[in-house]
Amino acid sequence: MAEKGDIIAGRLREDRIAALRHARRDTLDPAPAAPLSSAPAVSDFSQSYSVEIAGSLEDCFAVLTDFEAYPSWSGPVTECRVLERHPDGLPKRVAFSLDMTLKTIRYTLDYEYEPPRGGRWHLVESPDVKDVHGSYVFEPAGKRTRATCTQTIEIGFWVPGFLRAPLEQKALRDSVEEFKKAVEARARQQAPRA
Repeated sequence: MAEKGDIIAGRLREDRIAALRHARRDTLDPAPAAPLSSAPAVSDFSQSYSVEIAGSLEDCFAVLTDFEAYPSWSGPVTECRVLERHPDGLPKRVAFSLDMTLKTIRYTLDYEYEPPRGGRWHLVESPDVKDVHGSYVFEPAGKRTRATCTQTIEIGFWVPGFLRAPLEQKALRDSVEEFKKAVEARARQQAPRA
């Protein structure tokens, strides 16, 4: 007989999947051209963070896809290498190393894009994490761009939710804020000189 906790956890997962099915249509689907039910299982710790950026969709997309520059603007990224490219030249497979103070985290992600509106990624391999998938969506917001990053990470070992959720929220927020600064720096460099 199922334990009460198992039943509640199952209902919470069903509620999360139902919420994703009714998500806004302009978000990127983790399983493109496939019904949501065929997408990978959703972690209990999916996070989303949005910010308005003083830059264009094209500026955002350029920073997103310039992986070699990530160590210069993203605090924890110590190495970022493009291993494979799509036929159009955009990075497809990218290897990351992140300094997480107590441990260096390594993983390789595959990327797909909807230029210049964003991209999505999923884990290919890692000795340190069990699953990673997410997306960046860029939307016009007047003279600015609204950037929304959604990411799910399964680290492969149990961490109490009351510790894990705030840490992941802060990490995502910090990552998006660093992205914003990099895009705005690029936009200033691209602006015509008066």
